[in-house]
Amino acid sequence: MSIIFYHNKEQKRLAQESKNEEEERTKKKIFTEIIPYSKFYLAENYHQKHYLQHIREIMTDFRKIYSNFNDFINSTSAARVNGYIKGYGTYEKLQKELKDLGLSDKSEKRLTQIVEGYGK
Repeated sequence: MSIIFYHNKEQKRLAQESKNEEEERTKKKIFTEIIPYSKFYLAENYHQKHYLQHIREIMTDFRKIYSNFNDFINSTSAARVNGYIKGYGTYEKLQKELKDLGLSDKSEKRLTQIVEGYGK
């Protein structure tokens, strides 16, 4: 589930504006909710980077990089890879940042195959 939490009217306006622009750009409905912040709870570990956790080859790399699961949860690299696995991002964009994600050659190849598959 995607949610944007806002703290004030300006944040709400900016979030809605961004969502509208992205829907217009992609011609797809975005189901991200925009709601006021009250209290935030982390999801259970099995929900963290959910799509990434189902790609064994790539998770092997992240387990080596992050021995502490909380570090994995907070990793922007893991968040980026999770997004690519889900289908967010293009092959061209992935190629520009692939070497900065900290993956082995084997995992880079697997992630590239996944992203290429979305383009077909």
